[in-house]
Amino acid sequence: MLRFAAVWAQSLRREQGQDLAEYALLIALIGVVLVLVVGAMSGGLANIFNTLRNALESGRTNQIQP
Repeated sequence: MLRFAAVWAQSLRREQGQDLAEYALLIALIGVVLVLVVGAMSGGLANIFNTLRNALESGRTNQIQP
């Protein structure tokens, strides 16, 4: 029984395989944060691009004719 407890305690100290799980959780967290940030900014970004598009289109129609 004592040998089993020693082997079990030693296995708890091993860190093999934990790095992969930690990196996977970190990547998943970053992905969730990016989705939330892009979703929150989508309305503002759409307004910026529409303003730019309108400015470019109005500049195209207001060209000076030679």
